[in-house]
Amino acid sequence: MPKFYLTTPLYYVNARPHVGHTYSTIVADTITRYKRMMGYEVCFLTGTDEHGEHVGRAARVAGRDPQSFVDEIAQDYKRVWDRLGLRYDQFIRTTEPRHKAAVWKIFRAVQQAGYIYEGTYVGQYCVNCELYVTDPTPEGNCPNCGRPPESVEEENYFFRLSAFQEPLLEHYRKHPEFIQPEARRNEVEAFVRGGLRDLSISRTRFRWGIPVPEAADHVFYVWFDALTGYISGIGYGNPDAEASTFNRFWPADLQLVGKEIVRFHAVYWPAFLLAAGLPLPKTIYAHGWWLFQQDKMSKSRGNIVRPEPIAEVMGVDALRYFLLREMVFGQDANFSYDALVARYNSDLANDYGNLASRVLTMITRYFDGEIPPHDFSDRPAKTDDELLKALREASVIDHAEEAVKGFREAFDEYDFASGLRAVGNLIREINQYLVETEPWKLAEASSNRSRLATILWTAAEGLRIATALLHPVIPEGTERIWQQLGQEGPLAKYSLSRLAWGQLAAGSRIGKPEPIYPRVEKDTAIQRMVELEANLGQSAVGASKGGKPVSNNPSVISMEEFAKVDMRVAEVRAAERVPGADKLLKLRVDIGGEERQIVAGIAEVYSPQQLVGKKIVVVVNLQPRKIRGIESQGMLVAATVGEAGKPVIATFTEDVPAGARLK
Repeated sequence: MPKFYLTTPLYYVNARPHVGHTYSTIVADTITRYKRMMGYEVCFLTGTDEHGEHVGRAARVAGRDPQSFVDEIAQDYKRVWDRLGLRYDQFIRTTEPRHKAAVWKIFRAVQQAGYIYEGTYVGQYCVNCELYVTDPTPEGNCPNCGRPPESVEEENYFFRLSAFQEPLLEHYRKHPEFIQPEARRNEVEAFVRGGLRDLSISRTRFRWGIPVPEAADHVFYVWFDALTGYISGIGYGNPDAEASTFNRFWPADLQLVGKEIVRFHAVYWPAFLLAAGLPLPKTIYAHGWWLFQQDKMSKSRGNIVRPEPIAEVMGVDALRYFLLREMVFGQDANFSYDALVARYNSDLANDYGNLASRVLTMITRYFDGEIPPHDFSDRPAKTDDELLKALREASVIDHAEEAVKGFREAFDEYDFASGLRAVGNLIREINQYLVETEPWKLAEASSNRSRLATILWTAAEGLRIATALLHPVIPEGTERIWQQLGQEGPLAKYSLSRLAWGQLAAGSRIGKPEPIYPRVEKDTAIQRMVELEANLGQSAVGASKGGKPVSNNPSVISMEEFAKVDMRVAEVRAAERVPGADKLLKLRVDIGGEERQIVAGIAEVYSPQQLVGKKIVVVVNLQPRKIRGIESQGMLVAATVGEAGKPVIATFTEDVPAGARLK
């Protein structure tokens, strides 16, 4: 039996799962189901990336110790994946002992091969992306997220990434399938051709990570740590599991990643593996982003859409089908509730669900719930009308054969939208066939039972083929329709490799027809999803088990919610007026080793000279926003006094160090 190993990214636990995370996992789950129906033994790994400076800071902001913080979010990922019916084989957490053993093993292998040395890193670092910023934007910001990086100087262990520039380029040339799609491959090749610098793979300015062997003051750089999860999760570092699982499944056939992290996976990861003497994965596939309100979904932008409200209102199949049908794999796509409901009503309710309902209902009514016989051989084709009918059935057969061929070819290339279009064409052809042949009129006339039987058998056989093909994408509804068609055994066990026209057995009994994909009223469904999304957002912190906010008073917040507001003492280093704005000052403040730019509406009360050297209070974890074209990276805390609302900044009577947190 052929084997297939695929992975999703290990999701970084600074946020709970949203539709962007869900997409990668649904794609992997769909491929897993498809490959199993094609006769493969599949191992599907997902998990959570739980270390790093960003996670440590997020835990502090939440008032939690890092371990309990990541425990809760990792459990939330598992809960959501279970709610969506996503069937992974391995779930690896980077805080597990088995993962630590794997990280130590690959580090020692790389170290013994001579690719590790000690040094000092001096440069820029983006904590949000956990990225050493060697190629900043023209404004000096992180090329991934656009945020200003931090200046870092620390003693580190370095990996000789520069030694792998030519080996990587050679691998890309020999194996063009290694990085997909082509646009991402071109991007990575250009980056590597520009020259690779040695990479710091340990950190010393924080403690939340896996310690480096024999160097307890160092913890591993989060990407050296996290990337190893793809092999730790299948037994690397565990002698027993290596023999039983790792040696059977590695190298991975497919590693799914978001396009923003392709560099880590297509440059750092293969270099680490080459240095350790391990084979490289066959394909790294970087998919696009789901955009909401024309921007990438992310917690920091405040534009995330969670999967649970959609599953609650529309069903899991609706979410799965929309994500796979709407996005061209590898490109960006726009998410909207309008498009979700429209796609569901059009493709699942009107086309597929309606076809199943009408075919099964007519078989129940006209043939007492038994699949009727069919006979294409003895029907005369002497008149134009009879010839037309014969051609219509031939067209259904052609569409069915094209759907099987087109679906397999598309799914083998991960072109899910094209594969689903091929099945959609078949479904629409069968619906049109029923409109043109009008079996209900034949039943009323009772003049040609043989012709009626052939029409309904043809429609039922087309429905069977469409149902088998759609199962990897919409498993819940297709399983129910499969049983209603009277087919034996679970559909997941059916072999797509033997799917062909003509296999529907006459005389077999069907189940009771029941509606599977009823139409939904758009405005009502959207309103309910938006309400559930809002409620889920309010209860996200400290309510991972689905609990409701403690108070029904919207003006009252919980301690967990208050803990999310990160207020710090900041020392004003520089201040100046914003040209053309009477009320605005631009401040440069120190919040404890990190400088931020703040725009504040206090210029009518405070001069720049009054503020330099003053200790003030700043909210530091607000989403940055632009005011008069200037980015403000936080908010100054001030009171308003009098009817005119005169601002009075919050300050201190005692000496408080910059960076101290207010509680």
